[in-house]
Amino acid sequence: MKKEDLINLVNRPEMISGIYNYCDRWCERCSFTSRCANYAISEQNQSEQKSDPENKAFWDELHNVFQLTLEMVKDSAEEFGIDLDAVDLGNYEEDRKKLEELTMAHNCVRWSKDYITYVNDWFDSAKDLIEEKGEEWESKALLGMPESNIIKETNNLNDIIDVLRWYQYQIHVKLRRAIHGKLEEVDEPDDEFPKDSDGSAKVALIGIDRSIAAWGKMLSFFPDKEDETFKNLVLLEKLRKITEKEIPNARSFHRAGFDDK
Repeated sequence: MKKEDLINLVNRPEMISGIYNYCDRWCERCSFTSRCANYAISEQNQSEQKSDPENKAFWDELHNVFQLTLEMVKDSAEEFGIDLDAVDLGNYEEDRKKLEELTMAHNCVRWSKDYITYVNDWFDSAKDLIEEKGEEWESKALLGMPESNIIKETNNLNDIIDVLRWYQYQIHVKLRRAIHGKLEEVDEPDDEFPKDSDGSAKVALIGIDRSIAAWGKMLSFFPDKEDETFKNLVLLEKLRKITEKEIPNARSFHRAGFDDK
């Protein structure tokens, strides 16, 4: 891919500028892939990767995109009169460590990290039950239960598991970024520009909402796991409330494409 090709791809009229900045990275479930430059680049890279059994083409192309991106950064810096070599780090490393400590100590970050463990514990303890559910459906099929019903039930359970596993880690990652950003923004003047902390928190809240719904559906499949399931639901609800309190503008943050009417 040449520099001009990359620029032309990003500037296609159907592309939504910045749509990939605040998405959940679940491209397989996204209805905007045809309007996402990041997805288009990824698809092209994967296509070239598949054609080379040694994956050399993939890494060569990734390096090429890296070089092209650096060129565009340098061009933009020159345009705005920014000297990229004149960077004063000052107390950056010390400040960075303090900021990271404050971030990791925040309840949003600690609880979302706990949630990762809770989910793993639930699935570890439910492994046999999930297998038994599959055997139960097989038995019903032998007894004459319509195949369409069995397929529907199987797909429903698989969808629920996919949702829970997809957002299990992402909620923590997005909240960590949101809290880190909020702490950085404390010393910055208020302006009219959207805050990254709000956008990151919104993606986390969407993941929390969808996970709460998924756990609610999981109850109907495994009522014997009610106590453990409600443990996860209670933690998610606490996490939802504290996130909305700490970052009150998250819900109203406008994500390009996704929140357009």
